[in-house]
Amino acid sequence: MEEKAAVASLAALAQGMRLRIFRALVGAAPQGMTPGALSATLGAPGSTLSFHLKELMHAGLVSQEREGRNLIYRPSIEQMNELLAYLTAHCCQGSTCGIAAASGRITC
Repeated sequence: MEEKAAVASLAALAQGMRLRIFRALVGAAPQGMTPGALSATLGAPGSTLSFHLKELMHAGLVSQEREGRNLIYRPSIEQMNELLAYLTAHCCQGSTCGIAAASGRITC
């Protein structure tokens, strides 16, 4: 992942509603969610969702697919994995690291 794409992804997630939308979509993967289902889940009006979904799509974090009359939104798990790999590429100065079960922290 290039730095520019990482910045776009992080910027898209650095807003509360977009983060909630992305987390809801991750929870519904791989089926995805319609805007109506997202609206009901998050208690947000359609116009608000539309704006934020467009930003998430622009950053490559969400995809949109038409199924009949419905639009289905799905998280781009591949993009998120690339972002995580970018952020942790130099973790522990190249040595093997893991996550401590009790604390959830990265250990080197």
